[in-house]
Amino acid sequence: MVDLDFEQVVDMHYGTLYRFAYSLTRNSNEACDLAQETCYIWATKGHQLRDPSKLKAWLFTTLFRQYMSARRHERRFPHEEVSSVAHELPPLPATVVDQLDGDTVMAALSEVDEIYRVPLMLFYLEDLSYKEIAETLGVAIGTVMSRLARGKEKLRERLAVSAQASPARRARVIPLPSS
Repeated sequence: MVDLDFEQVVDMHYGTLYRFAYSLTRNSNEACDLAQETCYIWATKGHQLRDPSKLKAWLFTTLFRQYMSARRHERRFPHEEVSSVAHELPPLPATVVDQLDGDTVMAALSEVDEIYRVPLMLFYLEDLSYKEIAETLGVAIGTVMSRLARGKEKLRERLAVSAQASPARRARVIPLPSS
């Protein structure tokens, strides 16, 4: 194992890491984030490098892997403007949305049958793909998709019931700011 000073490594390689990241992303903010993430990984795992002559290759490989991981995540969870997918959103009255909070959603989720709750949690809270959920649960991908669709409907029903809760409970919920 090698013991290189963190600050020396950053001083020597940050500029080239940033340039490489910029050539991949073509965005200065993303390039800066990638270079900093690479430095963070070096700070936490760099002690595992045994051959100091491979430092530069290790840093560039780490940066590239971070870049590829981010791209895979973007493909799995693409950013969509709400206005462009509004027709796909479930119909909920505006008053319900104003009164929802994380605790309310988690409480409603805990009331959904386990067969639907587990896939919902794996997909939305743990960011697992359909395939990963299918492998985890030992079921077909189609079954996962079906359980997610049914689970979302059950969750909507539970949230609708929660929205009609007593006034005392609604008073504790902090309304979301309106736009």
